[in-house]
Amino acid sequence: MKEQLQKDFKNIIKNLNLSQKDIEIKKFSLDNFIEKGFPNRKEEDWRFSDLNQIIKKNIGELSFYCDYTSTNKVDTSVFVDGLEHNKIVFINGRIEKIDFDYEKKNQIEIIDQSETINRFSNNNSLSDLNNAFTNKCFKILVKKGYQLSKPLIIYHTFNSKIWSKNINLRLDFELNQDSSLRVIDLFNEDSEKNFLNIFYNFDLKENAILKNYKVDKLGNKNVKYSFNNIEQDKNSISETFILSSGSNFFKNEINCNLNGKHASAFVNGIFSLKNDKHHEIRTIINHLTENTKSYQLIKSVLEQSSKAVYQGKIFVNPQAQKTDGYQLSKAILLNKESEFNAKPELEIYADDVKCSHGSASGSLNEDSIFYLMSRGLSYQQSRELLINGFLLDVVEKITDSEIKNLVKNMIGIKE
Repeated sequence: MKEQLQKDFKNIIKNLNLSQKDIEIKKFSLDNFIEKGFPNRKEEDWRFSDLNQIIKKNIGELSFYCDYTSTNKVDTSVFVDGLEHNKIVFINGRIEKIDFDYEKKNQIEIIDQSETINRFSNNNSLSDLNNAFTNKCFKILVKKGYQLSKPLIIYHTFNSKIWSKNINLRLDFELNQDSSLRVIDLFNEDSEKNFLNIFYNFDLKENAILKNYKVDKLGNKNVKYSFNNIEQDKNSISETFILSSGSNFFKNEINCNLNGKHASAFVNGIFSLKNDKHHEIRTIINHLTENTKSYQLIKSVLEQSSKAVYQGKIFVNPQAQKTDGYQLSKAILLNKESEFNAKPELEIYADDVKCSHGSASGSLNEDSIFYLMSRGLSYQQSRELLINGFLLDVVEKITDSEIKNLVKNMIGIKE
């Protein structure tokens, strides 16, 4: 792997217009990744999901660079119908379209940061890999007081040109005071056996609102990792929703720093898995000042030999008095081969707090199924009704009605 990494690194440097200093920064990140390798079970954060073995099993040998010099045609058929929205379109790791046609142009600034290397560090070898191989990096700046009228959908598409490739993406978002943004990550792939490595950074200023939705619904044979860092100032709100279903493997990480008083973070997620799919959500909510709030709810429905993992941590430092933190995970295992692992954590150094966590797993209630069948439903209809009711609790946490309906249609939830 070392030889392939070094060869691919030379190719990407050849095609980027970088200063010698920036090349050295990328080379430093590459050397760090070569030393550490892909995360494995020796690391506590990866004790349930050995990425090194997952890549070997699902992909085999990877190459780490795609040719970003040639353009790709945007297939408009993948765009979501019935929802007016702004767009960022990635095809094979290259940004092919940035469209904010529904917004006031003087209220949004798109900054190309490609020639100014800003290293992303989270003590994770995947951030080093991302730093070394990221192509274009943009910052989306929402100006003071502006609330986007339409959501932004980020389309992640692969076509048949790539196979057994590592794609690294990076976007930064800055929401200035009193601004708001709704953003949806949507995945649509025609190519298989690729590893997608995504890093987002969100900087929320005072009173800013972020609604952040991750939707991996369509079945595919790819491996994905997504890291979202969220910095929150006074009175800001972040809402994150994750629908984790389609990929062979997907790990979503949310690291949220509540830096300002009365900042709030909400994380809700659904695992809906079957076959041999293996997905994970890991969250860290850091309460760093007084009067902050967090709420987390994760629910799983697992079939066949699928596996889901939820690691959720609430950290409260000594200055964070009057913290309100809550997390809960629940799983329905539909057969004996499915597996759910939960690792809830509380690390509290303040005494005036209200924090709790819980986790539960089990099978569908046969008495409930029998009752519904006695009312005229078939066994399959009864089963689906109970599963929909179980998941609906999470979907109802979505505060945006348009996106809530979009997710309901994707899951097939009927009320």
